[in-house]
Amino acid sequence: MCRHDRPGSRIPPVTDTERTPGRVGAVVIGRNEGARLIACLASFPVWVRPLVYVDSGSTDGSAAAARKAGAEVVALDMSQPFTAARARNEGFARLRELGAPEFVQFVDGDCRMQPGWLEAAVAFLAARPSVAVVCGRRREVHPEASVWNRLCDAEWDTPPGQAKACGGDALMRVTPVAEVEGYDSSLIAGEEPELCIRLRRAGWEVWRIDQEMTLHDAAMTRIGQWWKRTRRGGHAFAEGAAMHGAAPERHWVAETRRAVLWGAVLPLVTGLGLVLTPWAGSLLLAYPLQILRLSPSLGWERATFLVLGKVPEAQGVLEFHLNRLRRRRAGLIEYK
Repeated sequence: MCRHDRPGSRIPPVTDTERTPGRVGAVVIGRNEGARLIACLASFPVWVRPLVYVDSGSTDGSAAAARKAGAEVVALDMSQPFTAARARNEGFARLRELGAPEFVQFVDGDCRMQPGWLEAAVAFLAARPSVAVVCGRRREVHPEASVWNRLCDAEWDTPPGQAKACGGDALMRVTPVAEVEGYDSSLIAGEEPELCIRLRRAGWEVWRIDQEMTLHDAAMTRIGQWWKRTRRGGHAFAEGAAMHGAAPERHWVAETRRAVLWGAVLPLVTGLGLVLTPWAGSLLLAYPLQILRLSPSLGWERATFLVLGKVPEAQGVLEFHLNRLRRRRAGLIEYK
């Protein structure tokens, strides 16, 4: 039993049935991923077909390379606002036109599949008719390259068992995803948890299993990349709370409040207080105290950046609400 194992999360025995050609298709999205995209496509076994690659305006020959690798290529109309959700929806639509797979593996083009994942995931879904989505352990391929990569790797280390949401990599049943009309194409981030909310409301379950799923290449080497990615997270929190924040879901309400409290309210109150007394600066001691509180369970590195990350998260929250007031569509927040 793994350290996170829960009753019902164990993987049934894998047989040749899981490898039935045409049972599983895949949708890969990307832009200018180059060699990472080729490695991603090559990581799919031959029985996973069709492979649909959705290209969002690449200039590095990705589309041609994907065709050469045997993928069906969908070129997005870049005159329309781009989102990853829109790319996944268009890939999913093309997948259904090409055949009638029972399951679809969604994956980002900077990832590659881990051996054994698809067989284990198909076996899990086949044994549990109530489950619409299953995901596993995504790992960063180079966690040693930077603190930002290590933070990504730690972020994805979540416990197996029934879950509320998945990330960008997941195996899903085609029928329920089609029934809820796929992803919300308007979202610039957080589209996977939002889809899972609608699937769960329709009576389906989402699970994480103790199985290696994908290797991801975040390629984050600069603090500016971490800042943008964390800011995007704050935007997703705010938009998710605005859409599904009512009871009983309370989707990302607590995360949004924490971002605003630690990333905006506390610095603002401290700044205003310093006008009256230098003692107001002592309020900033709340940050190292919070790091000390979280370090025993998270480690000092992750605890430090979790606390500091509330500032870019708050920026993302405020951007969402400002755009909402102005009735403006938010642009993408890309970190690479």
